[in-house]
Amino acid sequence: MSHAVGPFANLDESALRALAPHGAVRSFSKNAVVVSEGDETDSLYILLSGRVKAFVSEEDGREVVLSTIGVGDYFGELVLDGGPRSASIMTLEPCRFFVIPRGDIEGLLDRNPAFARHLIRMLIGKVRTLTQKVLDLALKDVYGRFAKFIDENAVEQNRTRVVPERLTQHDIAARIGGSREMVNRIVKDLTAGGYISVDAKQITVHKKLPSHW
Repeated sequence: MSHAVGPFANLDESALRALAPHGAVRSFSKNAVVVSEGDETDSLYILLSGRVKAFVSEEDGREVVLSTIGVGDYFGELVLDGGPRSASIMTLEPCRFFVIPRGDIEGLLDRNPAFARHLIRMLIGKVRTLTQKVLDLALKDVYGRFAKFIDENAVEQNRTRVVPERLTQHDIAARIGGSREMVNRIVKDLTAGGYISVDAKQITVHKKLPSHW
């Protein structure tokens, strides 16, 4: 998540030190890895100058950039639970950070309500995004099982392929381990695309279903 103006954009180092007495300034050169995914979480980083990217690495080594972060913004907010870093951070140019140790975070939240509100809004945004991604992945998974179900059950009848059993969407959902709502969405999209039609609970297949949702 990237913001035009972060919650600390108008605070200088002395103001930040007043908010977090144990904080310290750290500098990094361009293309430096500041924190790595999976590392122990112990500090919140506020960007004083420069720009960084947050990314995760896939198993094959490719990286997926989640966001870029600018001056006055921060990363490492999951320091609150002491769990591992959820993403890696790399500098895109020389950067300076005000690094706040975990022990100062609660005091920072108490003394800076604007930061607390910003943190809550940002975490809500992340939860909403992750929820949608989980739903998308689940739908893709159910679609794969739906397509397999149709392929395995459709038979030739009068030069067309049909699923001989008359099934409700609830029946299909139970067979493939999905929800009726997901099956409804898949059937609607495939019908609109001319792949299938449904009449009196019987599915007719007009052309090969797409391999992916």
